[in-house]
Amino acid sequence: MNKFSGIITQITRSDAIMLVDLEVGGHPMSALLTESPFSSSWLKVGNAVSIVFKETEVSLMKGFTGKISLRNQLPCKVISVSKGTILGCVAMLFQDYPITAAITSRSIDSLNICEGDEILALIKANEVSIMKS
Repeated sequence: MNKFSGIITQITRSDAIMLVDLEVGGHPMSALLTESPFSSSWLKVGNAVSIVFKETEVSLMKGFTGKISLRNQLPCKVISVSKGTILGCVAMLFQDYPITAAITSRSIDSLNICEGDEILALIKANEVSIMKS
């Protein structure tokens, strides 16, 4: 599981859905959540939270120019790459936070991902969870 520390900067509500904007070391992130009676009391602007997402929910982008709908775009440096027959793991650093992406070995090859590469880790807002710090 990938985990960061962040601060809630804004909360937008519509019925039982919330878009929670976060900041991690000056970098914006978002989480799309469903509201429950248990969640609303601690979800407040300015509160410190833990931001978590699975390794399998991370997509990688290298050398892309254009626009994309994914809200969470984290600039990372690749620190290691390991490939199996089907699945591989790319270990990266976002600021001082380690991130792991589990992607297909074919994707690692097609993107030519190597140690030291600058890459974007992409996570859909609905795949990001937040917890009390």
